Amino acid sequence: MTAYIIVGLTVKDSEKFQRYGASVPPTLAKYSGEVLAKGPADSLHGVFPFQVQVILAFPSREDAQDWYQSEDYQALIPLRDEGIDSQFQLIG
Repeated sequence: MTAYIIVGLTVKDSEKFQRYGASVPPTLAKYSGEVLAKGPADSLHGVFPFQVQVILAFPSREDAQDWYQSEDYQALIPLRDEGIDSQFQLIG
């Protein structure tokens, strides 16, 4: 079953965020992950503390978890955390 990682984020440092964003796609490819949508988030109901939302799709929950735990992605986390405030959720 397809699994999704939903990311809410707010940019803190544009330069670091751009470097992080450019580095993520090659890490996704190894796990057949793809970006389905990304852009400004408009809340229709309730409080959503982030400015941008990203939806990633993977063939399975295992692929999504393997991507997130991979050495390649883990190496990007310090840059990610310097560039953005974020929350990652796994669904499916």
